[in-house]
Amino acid sequence: MLRPSVVFLFAVLAIVPCAARAGDAPTGASIDLAVADRTLKNGLLVLVQEDHSAPVVSSYVFYHCGSRNERQGRTGIAHLFEHMMFNGGKKFGPGVFDDLIEGNGGSTNGYTSRDLTAYLNNFPREALPLVLDLESDRMAHLAITPQNLEQERGVVKEERRLRIDNEVSGVMDEALYLQAFVESPRRWNTIGFMSDLDRITLDDARAYFAACYAPNNATLVLAGDVVPAPTFTLVERYFGAIPRRKPPPPVDASEPAQDGERRAAVRKNAELPAVLVGYHSLRALDPQRPVLDVIERVLAGGESARLHQDLVREHELATGIGADNVWGIDPDLFWVYVQGRPGKTAAELEHRIDAVMTRMATEPVSAEELARAKNQLRAELVRGLKTVSGKANQLGFFQTVFGDHRAIFRLEAEWEAVTVDDVRRLAATLLVPAQRTVIVLVPVPSGRPASERMPTGGAVR
Repeated sequence: MLRPSVVFLFAVLAIVPCAARAGDAPTGASIDLAVADRTLKNGLLVLVQEDHSAPVVSSYVFYHCGSRNERQGRTGIAHLFEHMMFNGGKKFGPGVFDDLIEGNGGSTNGYTSRDLTAYLNNFPREALPLVLDLESDRMAHLAITPQNLEQERGVVKEERRLRIDNEVSGVMDEALYLQAFVESPRRWNTIGFMSDLDRITLDDARAYFAACYAPNNATLVLAGDVVPAPTFTLVERYFGAIPRRKPPPPVDASEPAQDGERRAAVRKNAELPAVLVGYHSLRALDPQRPVLDVIERVLAGGESARLHQDLVREHELATGIGADNVWGIDPDLFWVYVQGRPGKTAAELEHRIDAVMTRMATEPVSAEELARAKNQLRAELVRGLKTVSGKANQLGFFQTVFGDHRAIFRLEAEWEAVTVDDVRRLAATLLVPAQRTVIVLVPVPSGRPASERMPTGGAVR
């Protein structure tokens, strides 16, 4: 399944390696989307965005449950359901969903994050009734059987082995969150722990589905060659009879304040050293979140950004850099990642990261840096909305994480309002050693015994 930014948060390295340059947008870049919305009597929120540039439609169903809604001992169940949902319902049997979508010239997929689980379909406009029929069938009557559970459990366990246990990036990401958080459900990743996957019972699966896969806990987004009024009527026909259910229990994401640096080393087969640093950040709705967005671009927005200039160009220590301010319903992390050159050490990388972060907190950014960061953020926003699938995905994400799809239209003004003083002040408050967790990759030659490598389940040594 498509799972963006779930296992390896610093996948930005695949997009902005040291040889690449992040483009700047024209300062006049902006977004203007007409979105119609309606809430059915059963609580299903429907968003419709017209785009008649091509005879295609993109549908996304966002369920407002992700790994943050799991309980300890049953981690991974949200992502497990991403797989379970393709096993058929009452009207359409196993394998039929994919066959019908693809047979009508479309494609289907899904992804899971800490905050949500989303199911997407891209298809010719004539297939809209079929897609709504398929989606409503699995929302109302998903086949949750012992056979389906065991089959998908095996698939997910293998996914964990490939993406986390046997992947350097997955090991580092998991170690970071396990060290940085001690109580918040954001501490575990979406795939979950192997032992927890083994514990999930049929009763667990049925209870999770009943709590999370209800119309009043979902948002349906349709973008493309559609007209709102008849589309709402069509949605009502297929989804209107699905009963509202008791919503999932509220999530306690409280986390005690970190009062000192945390560190861990992970040992994996690797050729190059790497350092991953995570700072406790802000929830997406925090008024200061846009300032961190700008800081992330100042630090890692291409070759002109500070991390590249310092670690790659001036000191020739790194082959790749990345940073991100992770948006979430709950406070998450602001992370910085650096991969070293051959012959360099993690200590050298960390020393220069410290220097760059100290400078962020003590020296004002230039007017040029500030303008470039804002332009890049606008450019990325516009690029994410170029396709009907991108529009549907972004609208549903903002509805789920920000609580209002219209929040996307406020982003540009929020970024534009950020000042030089805002950047320095927040960097000095949040991006400090006492609130950070440092994960150091210690490369282990492939011939070393397995006992010296990272054990399954996220333990660090």
